[in-house]
Amino acid sequence: MRLQTIKRCTGTIVGITCAMFIAACSNQFSESIRKVTYPPDFKYTQPAELRSDMSKLAQQMVLLDSALSDFYEPNESGVELQRERVIIALKGMERTASKLKEGSPGGNHPKLQEQMQSFAAKVDQARNAASLQNPNYYYAGKVAGGCTNCHSINR
Repeated sequence: MRLQTIKRCTGTIVGITCAMFIAACSNQFSESIRKVTYPPDFKYTQPAELRSDMSKLAQQMVLLDSALSDFYEPNESGVELQRERVIIALKGMERTASKLKEGSPGGNHPKLQEQMQSFAAKVDQARNAASLQNPNYYYAGKVAGGCTNCHSINR
């Protein structure tokens, strides 16, 4: 009799646990729980949205790296072409960085928020230096290698 009661209680507990586990895995359930557990001003950034913006940032980084490393004719048109390509890449990075920065306050990626503020300032500094009469690409080169500040190589 006592063994049957133990089996019945164990079966009930296992059944309830399985039901809760299945419910917890559903997207609707997790969204409703998030509404209760996070404060109203908390912005939850979906991982797909973050990956998409980071992907855009990486594309701009490739454009910048290419603009800095390609060979240009050592004349006025070559200098202007390189400056234009560098500035276009940096402006794209500024747009993406500001989007990442504005979406983060009170969000689930506090390290991203901290780093993105500094990164956006470096991109702005690089754009200003590239816009000079005699362009200076030192800061643009620092931006091009800036991903390693947050992302360790071979993580």
